[in-house]
Amino acid sequence: MKSRNQTSVSEFLLLALTEDPEMQPILFSLFLSIYLVTVLGNLLFVLAVTSDSHLHTPMYFFLANLSFTDISFSTTTIPKILVNLQAQNRSITYAGCLTQAGFVLFFSSLESLLLSIMAYDRYVAICHPLRYTTIMNPHFCCLLILFSLLNSLVNGLLHTLMLLRLSFCTNLEIPYFFCEVVQVDKVACSDTLINNIVLYFGVGIMGAVPFCGVLFSYIKIVSSILRMPSAGGKYKAFSTCGSHLSVVSLFYGTALGAYFSSTFTRSVRETAITSIMYTVVTPMMNPFIYSLRNRDIKGALRKIIRG
Repeated sequence: MKSRNQTSVSEFLLLALTEDPEMQPILFSLFLSIYLVTVLGNLLFVLAVTSDSHLHTPMYFFLANLSFTDISFSTTTIPKILVNLQAQNRSITYAGCLTQAGFVLFFSSLESLLLSIMAYDRYVAICHPLRYTTIMNPHFCCLLILFSLLNSLVNGLLHTLMLLRLSFCTNLEIPYFFCEVVQVDKVACSDTLINNIVLYFGVGIMGAVPFCGVLFSYIKIVSSILRMPSAGGKYKAFSTCGSHLSVVSLFYGTALGAYFSSTFTRSVRETAITSIMYTVVTPMMNPFIYSLRNRDIKGALRKIIRG
């Protein structure tokens, strides 16, 4: 099979959501609804946090940044899915594919780091309550966000530049509904060893390390809670972590599910559907998880609705 240099590649073909023409309008409506709910839900959450002075705390500051990340994460994938469904066309340009792959990696890395920072915030609040305002001061919180943004940007940009060195064969079909770095690597006909080494190193730094940080924080939190004398104090401490644990479980659970599905499942469609869970469903669910279990957010939202 004769290979072509990447400069001559004009487009890739994404996996079709369905081959049934009658299902395409239904899927278009479904993804459009998910996207609108994701954007509106997260924007309402940000508006509630910014409009209520009682919510100007580190925890809600990080939550607002998580909401912006979720909006951006969904915007990276869903609009292109909608365009392809509407036009009944699976193509995506070479530049568009590499750009999308880079942004998917950037926002997934940023979400992982934000969840780790939020776990650290809960650790300080529960294990060192008297020093909380001193440690989690506004300057330090902004530095944590800046650190996350810069590291995620470097990670996404690095892997996108690594894709530029690859050559592609005549088979340019991406077995996903969107472009993702691992899947683009798989359709390359040049050697991808260096790309894979850099990729797995990046996954370890931006995925495994933050996840270990979350685990370490919650081991310390649980240990501290168990030493509390009153049942009421234990319940209050656990309740402040419940929403974050739900979001962490949803994000890392679906991401690991997509990884293991691609590793052990031969069905391309099953793997692609699993990937939608953490790129599409998780950003939609996050604001509802935090809003439904938080009285302060409910109160702020009621004030906004009442005008």
